[in-house]
Amino acid sequence: MKNLRYLLRMLGPFLGLFLVFMLFVGLAPAAFYSLYNLKTIVTQTVIIGIGALGMTLVIISGGIDLSIGSVIALGTVVAARTLNLGGTPGTLLPLGAAAAALAVCASAGLMNGFTSAKFKIVPFIVTLGTMQIARGVAKWLGREQTVIAPPTWLNSWMEVDPTPAWLIFSPGVWLLIILTIGMTVLLKKTVFGRYVFALGSNEATARLCGIDVVKHRIIIYMLCGLFAGLAGIMQFANLTVGDPTAAQGMELDIIAAVVIGGGSLSGGEGSALGSLIGALMMAVLRNGCNVVGIPNYVQNILIGAIIIGAVAVDRYKQRMPA
Repeated sequence: MKNLRYLLRMLGPFLGLFLVFMLFVGLAPAAFYSLYNLKTIVTQTVIIGIGALGMTLVIISGGIDLSIGSVIALGTVVAARTLNLGGTPGTLLPLGAAAAALAVCASAGLMNGFTSAKFKIVPFIVTLGTMQIARGVAKWLGREQTVIAPPTWLNSWMEVDPTPAWLIFSPGVWLLIILTIGMTVLLKKTVFGRYVFALGSNEATARLCGIDVVKHRIIIYMLCGLFAGLAGIMQFANLTVGDPTAAQGMELDIIAAVVIGGGSLSGGEGSALGSLIGALMMAVLRNGCNVVGIPNYVQNILIGAIIIGAVAVDRYKQRMPA
């Protein structure tokens, strides 16, 4: 049983991704596994994947963040509005736009962490409120319409065929890979990473061991907001506009990616690589359904069934002897 639990935790996400991919290889035309479409799938993973890395921290620590989709939309609007402030859109202005988006999104995460940890309010309620606040602020900044921004080098970060061609994948994909490696090191090799797992496993015990629960929860949610900001910048690069209605429902895809990747909604389990595999599985599923011609409502049903199945597997693992 112990070996079975280990195999489920380590190999489950990879096996799930392989089965989903092979299913569409059998059902879809050859265009599905063409090089261009495979690069498209990997590029489509970037936004959810980056958001899932931040959500991994939150879920491992025993929390949840329902506001991440709205914060991503807010990031796109802030980036677009900053680019419209004036000046030549060379190198510095896009950097300023990205910095502004990251600062605003990290502030939203800071608010989530401070409110839930300091005032002992359930994160579900706090982030549900922040979801509405962030969406409202995005609509206010965008005057309830998309914000057109001048073209800059930011727009190239989500190109399926990048320039120069030797990059093979878009810069956003490489950013996702670097962030995944960094998050893996953070979780496995640092004291902070051990504290994150400790909070999710048993917060009361963590407090008795001398861990500053409030401080670390604030940092965790602020980091999640920072990752949401990065995802927002990639969303802006993908859309080339600031859209206050963007990423609606994306928080569910992000949470699903973490759970499919082995994260436990009970806290104490999860990995950056597993969340990346979960995000890739979501991208393969949506892309494959589109290629085959499966209606959007069927896609929603399939994704919902996969989420329920992933949570059922998680509960089964929890009942296994350690």
